[in-house]
Amino acid sequence: MPMTAPSRAPHGAGQQDSERSPFARTAELLAPYQPGKPLITLSLGEPQHPLPSFVGPVLAQHTAEFGRYPIAKGIEPFRKAAAAWLSRRFKLPRPVDPESEVLVLNGSREGLFFAAITAMRYVGERRGKPAILMPNPFYPVYGAGARAAGCELVYLPTTPANGFLPDLDSLDDALLSRTVAFYIASPANPQGAVASPDYFRRLKHLADRFGFVILSDECYSEIYTREAPGSALECAGSDFSRVIVFQSLSKRSNLPGMRVGFAAGDKTFMSLFHELRNVAAPQVPVPLQHVAVAAYGDEAHVEENRRLYRIKFDLADQILGSRYGYKRPAGGFCVWLDVSDRGSDEAATVRLYRDAGVRVIPGSYLARQQADGFNPGAGYIRLALVSDSESTAEALHRLVDILE
Repeated sequence: MPMTAPSRAPHGAGQQDSERSPFARTAELLAPYQPGKPLITLSLGEPQHPLPSFVGPVLAQHTAEFGRYPIAKGIEPFRKAAAAWLSRRFKLPRPVDPESEVLVLNGSREGLFFAAITAMRYVGERRGKPAILMPNPFYPVYGAGARAAGCELVYLPTTPANGFLPDLDSLDDALLSRTVAFYIASPANPQGAVASPDYFRRLKHLADRFGFVILSDECYSEIYTREAPGSALECAGSDFSRVIVFQSLSKRSNLPGMRVGFAAGDKTFMSLFHELRNVAAPQVPVPLQHVAVAAYGDEAHVEENRRLYRIKFDLADQILGSRYGYKRPAGGFCVWLDVSDRGSDEAATVRLYRDAGVRVIPGSYLARQQADGFNPGAGYIRLALVSDSESTAEALHRLVDILE
């Protein structure tokens, strides 16, 4: 059956699409169809490995603390656990101060949103229209944060030509002089690219020179099958100035529904961040923070998590081979496949759902058009290898059968 692009309703077209959830758009795209086989969902990056065994007992021990309003900055045991984990995991220039350089988050997403607003207060006046830079494709909350901060969204295309990371050499002084913040994701979602220490050092040099803030989304840092990714904090200098990193237990510990993460870095920024979040952000229940203390103190469940992902990427290596430009990513659990010679990414998404019962997400929905009309996600589909290994293997075989 030819892979022609499906018709689109007016509601899903134009500028309005740029502000809508890619998952809502995918649901709308697939609504007219039924899955041709028992459904396997690879569109949503929701970890499905077993919960760590300590979650239930820790919650039971601290259930009574659901009766307390949590403090915005996080309980001291949590902040100490997060700071200690950072020092164990990364080669930091010095230990992070849990009192002034760590804040608990209701998942990294809300922190990434409020950080853009805080960045406007932190950097002060810009030379021209304030701008926030972000990779393209990108996590949608970056754009939401930039819009809430009243900044221009500047999309930096991430393609095979630049290693799926924003090209720092392409940024001119005029743009950097009005930049408020630079969102960077390492490992990147969706391509899994990892920024090198040299990349982070170059970005930090630009931040210092032009006075903007680096907002480093590192929530996938513990999902890798070869070398452990580094952190922007490793290259931030002894005062961590202008660098904030964001972590979450969703991916690391298979706890997406718990909504616990943290931000760490520049203490001046963190003070302003705390002021804003203290009045505007969701607080994190104390019992959940105690679970997080246990999670950051245990690496066995994280190592088991990586083992399970390694099995699935071994399967992808075998089943996909070099088809669709597939390469095992340096980090994260997503697969970014080039289906441009099989029709559009929307058409491939429909065909996989309708004929194979495999739900993926069109790459163009995860990105935005550049000023020249180029969408760097167009022609790609994203798969999240979050199901068990048997379901993953079945989905990958179906995908190859249909697309080939």
